[in-house]
Amino acid sequence: MALWGGRFDGRIDPAFEAFNRSLPFDWQLWREDLAGSRAWARAQVRAGSLTTREGSRLVAALDRLERRLAKDESLARDASDEDVHGFVEARLVDDVGALGKKLHAGRSRNDQVATDLRLWCKRRAGELDAKLADLMTALATLAEREAATAMPGYTHLQRAQIITVGHHALAYVEMLARDRSRLADATHRLDVCPLGSGALAGTFLGID
Repeated sequence: MALWGGRFDGRIDPAFEAFNRSLPFDWQLWREDLAGSRAWARAQVRAGSLTTREGSRLVAALDRLERRLAKDESLARDASDEDVHGFVEARLVDDVGALGKKLHAGRSRNDQVATDLRLWCKRRAGELDAKLADLMTALATLAEREAATAMPGYTHLQRAQIITVGHHALAYVEMLARDRSRLADATHRLDVCPLGSGALAGTFLGID
């Protein structure tokens, strides 16, 4: 049964079910979904809605699932679940039984997916920033090596001034530096945790 289908008695039309299924692309959020779920389990323990032992069992199960997925991502990519959140919950239930269902108490798919997307964007921004830094280093090395190599500089598709290959390469270094600054700003703006917002305006649990 779909997570949202509890009030329906009839079978969901296969075409609609396929249309509504997002796992074929959101499986890529598995790292972030596990990270958010670990944080939520610990927050539930602090709020008293889970015992310390229950929280420890859930975190350990999430860690085990992370190790399995790190070795073989196809476990998530090729699963039959509706989305990555349902996939994680189903694997938890497989591992620790009914306790796996308790993890979602007080949490909505709304704050869960918002958290996942922010964490994913932060991770990918960090990866992209590292690649940009490597490219800047390579361009700076080229600029130093070709500091005296002349080439034409263009404006309006016409040769305008004599510059050097090194000068031209450093122009791209400056462009990439601005891109990295934009990534840093975006990462700072992403650094907000929506967990605890629930479906709209909070949760009945005493979550910090």
